[in-house]
Amino acid sequence: MTTMAYSAGRVGVPDKGQIIAPPDSDLWLGSQGRRTARSPIADKQYSLARIAIFAGLPTDGIKRIERRCGWRRYQPGEPIVNYLDASDDVFFISVGEVRVTIYASTGKAVSFRALRAGEIFGEYPAIDRGPRSASVEARTNCLIASISGSAFRELVATEPGLAQALLPVLVSTIRALNTRVFEFSTLAVNNRIQAELLRLAAVGSRQGNSARIVPAPTHVEIASRVSTHREAVTRELNRLTKIGIIERRGGILLVKDLDHLGHMVQDATGEPFRVG
Repeated sequence: MTTMAYSAGRVGVPDKGQIIAPPDSDLWLGSQGRRTARSPIADKQYSLARIAIFAGLPTDGIKRIERRCGWRRYQPGEPIVNYLDASDDVFFISVGEVRVTIYASTGKAVSFRALRAGEIFGEYPAIDRGPRSASVEARTNCLIASISGSAFRELVATEPGLAQALLPVLVSTIRALNTRVFEFSTLAVNNRIQAELLRLAAVGSRQGNSARIVPAPTHVEIASRVSTHREAVTRELNRLTKIGIIERRGGILLVKDLDHLGHMVQDATGEPFRVG
């Protein structure tokens, strides 16, 4: 796991993984250790401008925050934070996707959600100074910035726009957890799988009444998100495929009829399905 963070003005080589340089460095170390000019693509990646909660901040304010961050790359499956860990750093996803999970003592994974570029995680310990509420690991190749909990609290106190942007994020998380509790308590497994597909489709590429989920989630991933086993997911996805609602195309899961899928969940809950 790449664990080396960089402060302003330093360039270094981590033990493994892709080499990282700080966002304000004019030079960086290439794959052979040679100093080369930073590319515009690299500059764009090492930016917090696309992080949603910073959208209302001025450009110079975002640059100041970038210089206070450590930047790390993670490979798929690498852990970023661990459940009940005492650390309080806050993380900003510049590139990639992460998975939020708790592992039971038996080794069973219970996944809560996936977070994508532009989102943050780890803010709970920075706010209430408690332990980590879940583990987070990279689902794809990731570039992630982090800042200490104390620095994040300082930002919230001194940037009213940041505090205002953070509140809806926290409320959205609470709403999503309320929905999960309701589904786990009232819905049959097949309906929970249908609801999860709708959630995944909501952040996918939509065209009319269909949506593309890329990359297609594995059956194990879906099972961990809806508290069931892989075989149950396989049976339901096969059934939905046979009736023409979904289709697997290589690494893409195509939801061909969102309306029909939504009505299935609505029939089970008695109310229109709402993402979140």
